[in-house]
Amino acid sequence: MAAKLWWKEGVVYQIYPASFKDSNGDGLGDIPGIISKVQYLKDLGIDIVWVSPMFESPQVDMGYDISDYEAVYAPYGTVHDMEVLIEECHKRGMRLILDLVINHTSEEHAWFKESRSSKDNPKRDWYIWKPAKYDPNV
Repeated sequence: MAAKLWWKEGVVYQIYPASFKDSNGDGLGDIPGIISKVQYLKDLGIDIVWVSPMFESPQVDMGYDISDYEAVYAPYGTVHDMEVLIEECHKRGMRLILDLVINHTSEEHAWFKESRSSKDNPKRDWYIWKPAKYDPNV
């Protein structure tokens, strides 16, 4: 029998952290809340937990405007919480995938700030820059 292609045949459950499960009563879902429901998800037959952006973000674009790829958005929890979530999923034979948004960043990201700092910055081409268009009638 051929091996199961987990990314094609597994049952995936996507979680938007802010609205999934609030563990501390602040009205916002969080990673500890997700951890508290991992066994429930396993019991439902979920093979893969897909977590929408949980990285540090000013939340202008619901977390898709990442300002730090190495930090967790503080209201959701900590890097340690993410490590526990990974461990709890793996204990149950489940996979965890993250929404890794690499095609754009927040304007607050250090890369963006450096790129826009000058036209001759070595990281200028990390973003696409065009001259502004001005409409004299506005």
